[in-house]
Amino acid sequence: MKSALSVLALGFLASGLAPRPAVAATASTSFGITATVQGTCLVSASDLTFGLYAGAAVNATSSISVTCSDRTPYSVGLSAGLAPGATVATRKMTGSGSAVLGYALASNSYGTVNWGQTVGADTVAGTGNGSAQTLSVYGRILAGQPLASGAYADTITVAITY
Repeated sequence: MKSALSVLALGFLASGLAPRPAVAATASTSFGITATVQGTCLVSASDLTFGLYAGAAVNATSSISVTCSDRTPYSVGLSAGLAPGATVATRKMTGSGSAVLGYALASNSYGTVNWGQTVGADTVAGTGNGSAQTLSVYGRILAGQPLASGAYADTITVAITY
């Protein structure tokens, strides 16, 4: 009986030592991926030169180049200029002494749409496409302004809001 019991104990022991399949456990999670692409815009402008003013109306054009990233909405405004008392509706070039020469800047070729600096009111809006977009600036000096002879000038700041 002792030997039968030994064989039985040995059998149980052997079954405990036999290889068993490993049981694997898996845990998982997920995470999000995000990025924000910031819209960018670049702007440049060419000078607007009226040339000689002899009392008759004078027209001239200039251009503004706007390059904004794709689908970036923008608005381009033009300042009043540097002359004392100038506004976007009554721009003035200054000459020698206190001489001024009035002029207007418009966003349409007829000169009827004043180009100012209030976003949503008198600026020019667009949407970027990643390439340079050209905007025309239409300038006009009205006829009949009494003036002192000499050179007149002003500086306009182009501001792009995006």
